[in-house]
Amino acid sequence: SDVPRTDYGLIKDYFVGFLQKKPQGEILESNVIIGHNWCQDAGIYEFTMGATGDKVKGRYSFVYVYEDGEWKIAHHHSSVMPEAFLGPAPKPAVEKMVKEKIMDEVESVVA
Repeated sequence: SDVPRTDYGLIKDYFVGFLQKKPQGEILESNVIIGHNWCQDAGIYEFTMGATGDKVKGRYSFVYVYEDGEWKIAHHHSSVMPEAFLGPAPKPAVEKMVKEKIMDEVESVVA
């Protein structure tokens, strides 16, 4: 959604519309960090929309806080993976350097 959801009514409106699509979600990657009375989960998930069969992959983050004896969502963000629109992202320079170093070592052993 390109509308900031800053109050209860707008947040509810977003999720009512989303749930009408009958989404089924699967977490593909998850990175959890646990602190004192808080926890963060960030990763990638994919939804299959039961109403249409469309698949949507997205990034997500949740921040939870332990408050009044229960865990509560303090913050949540989700966005569609930009690769769906922009194509694959370039590989990070560090990964390229590691591969080049490995290939150099392989070539020196083979030579």
